[in-house]
Amino acid sequence: MTRPFGMAVVGLGMAAKPHALALRDLEPRIEVRGCFARSYASRQAFAKAYGFPVTEDLDGLAIDPSVDALLLVTPPDARTDIVARFAAAGKHVLSEKPLERTTPAAERIVATCDGAGVQLGVVFQHRFRAASEALAGLLAEGALGQVRIVHAVVPWWREQSYYDVPGRGSYARDGGGVLISQAIHTLDLMLSLTGPVREVQAMAATTAFHRMEAEDFVAGGLRFASGAIGSLMATTAEYPGDAETLTLCCERATAELASGVLTLRWRDGRTERIGEEAGTGGGADPMDFPYDWHRALIADFAEAVATGRPPRVTGGEALRVHRLITALETSAREGRLVTLEDTR
Repeated sequence: MTRPFGMAVVGLGMAAKPHALALRDLEPRIEVRGCFARSYASRQAFAKAYGFPVTEDLDGLAIDPSVDALLLVTPPDARTDIVARFAAAGKHVLSEKPLERTTPAAERIVATCDGAGVQLGVVFQHRFRAASEALAGLLAEGALGQVRIVHAVVPWWREQSYYDVPGRGSYARDGGGVLISQAIHTLDLMLSLTGPVREVQAMAATTAFHRMEAEDFVAGGLRFASGAIGSLMATTAEYPGDAETLTLCCERATAELASGVLTLRWRDGRTERIGEEAGTGGGADPMDFPYDWHRALIADFAEAVATGRPPRVTGGEALRVHRLITALETSAREGRLVTLEDTR
């Protein structure tokens, strides 16, 4: 491809900010050809803030020959039809998480893109942190030995005003609460490092801190296909909020990811730290994190489309975390151990 890679951005709300900053950095290699939101005010505010062209013609954007891919940043309930429209026009799709509100709906999006022969990537930017990549490399080369125990903790805080936004924390718009909207990032990163979960036993609740439809607290036990065991705690009700942590207790060392830093505590007494500390959006400001992870993810997606390889985070991979969340929700709702059938 000799011309710049052309992207359309659909959905210009709060979550679009790190994408917009990343896209500005990626010019002229990637060129934003048009941005769409239903609201005129949102379009104008976005154009003023970032200088990108905006349009009120979604259909025109989908068939624009200069657009190679769609960057989809709408709420989950608005994604299915838009993906179908752009995929039918031969446009590749990079979607914010989650793919949709339920696992079956997410599976339909994956099938739509597969049927149209277009690439589908998902925005799980935590995989692109330097510390996450370092840990993935150590595990892949066997330096840490086998993973035996896993702890995932998401001790976040959201003010009630966050959930006062219409639809937020509801099943109709978001598909649920803390699991699918916040903890999904940590769970995806966990699965990318540990492999699949085979069994879960969970409880979920809405605490007295929030007025919302879905859960703001989840705790559970995990058994992995590898034989490792683990635990999960995720909440948006732990004031003032702190960085999520992912701890892997391995044969030769314990590895902890927190705030963009990997800490390795080796069994021989050494301690190593890799990465730089950064915000993660765990406190009252959901956007308190750097955008370089988004920049790396978008660049990878564009390169994948240009070269014909899969992106690092595919739609098929995203289904693994969707299915894990469904299993946790089912376990909490029915009060029983749930076995995941697909542990590939």
